[in-house]
Amino acid sequence: MIADREWVRRNIGFDPVARPAPASTFSFTPAARPNSTAEDLQREIIDFDSESPAGREFFAFTTATGLSRFTDIPWPNGLAPKTGPKPSGTGRGPLPRADVLVVTWTVDEGHALSRVLTPGKDSHNDYLSYTHKFKAISSKMRKGCPALQAKRLGAYWTTKIGSKKVVVFKSDSHLSQDIKKLPPQGGTLPNFDVWKQIIDEVQPALVITTGTAGGIGTWGEVGDVVVSPIVQFDGIKWLKSAPYHNAVFTSTAPKTTFFAKTDGLFAANAAQLPRDNTRPPKIVQSAGPGSSVVTTDFFGFDTSDNHYGLQGLGDVSEMGDAVLGLVSSQMATPPRWVAVRNVSDPQIKAEGTLKEQAALAANIYKAFGRWSTVCSAIVCWALIAAE
Repeated sequence: MIADREWVRRNIGFDPVARPAPASTFSFTPAARPNSTAEDLQREIIDFDSESPAGREFFAFTTATGLSRFTDIPWPNGLAPKTGPKPSGTGRGPLPRADVLVVTWTVDEGHALSRVLTPGKDSHNDYLSYTHKFKAISSKMRKGCPALQAKRLGAYWTTKIGSKKVVVFKSDSHLSQDIKKLPPQGGTLPNFDVWKQIIDEVQPALVITTGTAGGIGTWGEVGDVVVSPIVQFDGIKWLKSAPYHNAVFTSTAPKTTFFAKTDGLFAANAAQLPRDNTRPPKIVQSAGPGSSVVTTDFFGFDTSDNHYGLQGLGDVSEMGDAVLGLVSSQMATPPRWVAVRNVSDPQIKAEGTLKEQAALAANIYKAFGRWSTVCSAIVCWALIAAE
């Protein structure tokens, strides 16, 4: 699939180039300005909240739908997620122990993941704020980043799938936002510190990092899910002098017993995905670096003219998962881990300016990111159920 302006108009109801959405539809105000940058659009993707007034304004302007349209998923008997009680404590201490740790990133990813894995509890409104060692870790962060604005490292709740206890964590720490320069020699990235800390506390057998991503190449449709025990850095900007700037990290292949069940589970909400999709969502399992998850240190997305040089590197690009690989590579006994990324925006046709192309990608995410995340959340369920 290649998305051009006409594709966007058909599927979300307006052309962001000819008729930009009103400022009231933006969660990150600078992204609405005529002189906004690609970095502003990246932050809008992180902050956009479909459940907020800005989200309601977006729905009024577009044909996009919110999670009020969510249809309950017909889980197999005995394997429906069972939301845990309120975690004990205040969030100022360590996370609870669990068999699996699931981490997601943007506000709308959090809404969708919590709707699937912690029914009745929303990551934005209900989860317990996590501030353990916030002062020490946040001292490395730059002014205005999401974690400093939220005054926390993230938020969490617990759930159970079958016999497996799960910690679901919505992170406010982001590789792309915490800091824009390498720490002094011997220092670590704030997001590295967060990953290391929460893994040490939960002591999981399996870690899943999950959320939205941009499709690389024309293979993907919105809602497809890449499952990859391989992540790699494509650090060509502020990470270019880091020793790991192009490193590839690999974990053990995940257990996929329940993947056969996902088609029927996707179907419950597939009608909310783009009308131009030609088939139901599918799962793509990474077979090597060329079909893996690529972590960039810039707001990169695939274009038909391969502007950012992503083609051939992997199946999807995003801005953080390789930090999990880096952390695990430095642990004596790391847990198994896997990246589960949904295609929230496909390859963008190289027409107009690069900023206009970025606006297309960002608006596709705002229209469908929560619905494509429902698909990847179901895949997370399948991986946990197979444990």
